[in-house]
Amino acid sequence: MGCCASNTAGGGGSKASRMARWRSTGIIGLRDSKLKTFPDEVIVMERAVRTLDLTHNKISDVPAEVSKLINMQRLLIADNLIERLPGNLGKLQSLKVLMLDGNRISCLPDELGQLIRLEQLSISRNMLIYLPDTIGSLRNLVLLNVSNNRLKSLPESVGSCASLEEIQANDNVIEELPASLCNLIQLKSLCLDNNQVKQIPDGLLKDCKSLQNLSLHNNPISMDEFQLMEGYQEFEERRKKKFDKQIDSNVMISSKGLDVGVDK
Repeated sequence: MGCCASNTAGGGGSKASRMARWRSTGIIGLRDSKLKTFPDEVIVMERAVRTLDLTHNKISDVPAEVSKLINMQRLLIADNLIERLPGNLGKLQSLKVLMLDGNRISCLPDELGQLIRLEQLSISRNMLIYLPDTIGSLRNLVLLNVSNNRLKSLPESVGSCASLEEIQANDNVIEELPASLCNLIQLKSLCLDNNQVKQIPDGLLKDCKSLQNLSLHNNPISMDEFQLMEGYQEFEERRKKKFDKQIDSNVMISSKGLDVGVDK
């Protein structure tokens, strides 16, 4: 670990005044601070930290001591040089938002499943080749973004993430989808553009009664196959109802917005 790049990192003033402000607000903002190491002065804040933003630095390692930040709810550490996460991350039982986009992470620790309050996990633009089975323990997860990785599949356990509303998995090499996706009755959006998906689970359109958006552009699945699936008409009605509401609200949508998301 190391100290901040300078005494003015994170908003100016002396180190003491900066730390006093952090302790008072619980918010530590150190994005774009040219940090190369995880700052020691953050770790010593321990229980005071609620939000930690280290976005767009050059940090390559998250130390095991991060587990001392047990009241942290938001950890934003996107656009760094991180290759691995410590298993101790699982001790952050208060964490609700974890943003890790744009790093060099190839696998996630099994202890990720201990983050039982996690609602948003975004780890796009990394080097993931698989997701741990323990991800199924994240029963409060609402958003999962794993786009732009090297995933060949999603784990069967993802179907246990009962609160999931949105899965973004574009730009991977996913060939198969787990049948357990049909268990996700809260799922509203499933984005799988630019993969190798040949078919989707038989009951997906029928069982996922909240699904309004399914995007499968640039996959080896045809519109004809899609339209023959059980539940297709009900899915179409939900999709059109969603966009009718957007139009009624004068929300601008692109010409692609009304596309069902399967190449013709």
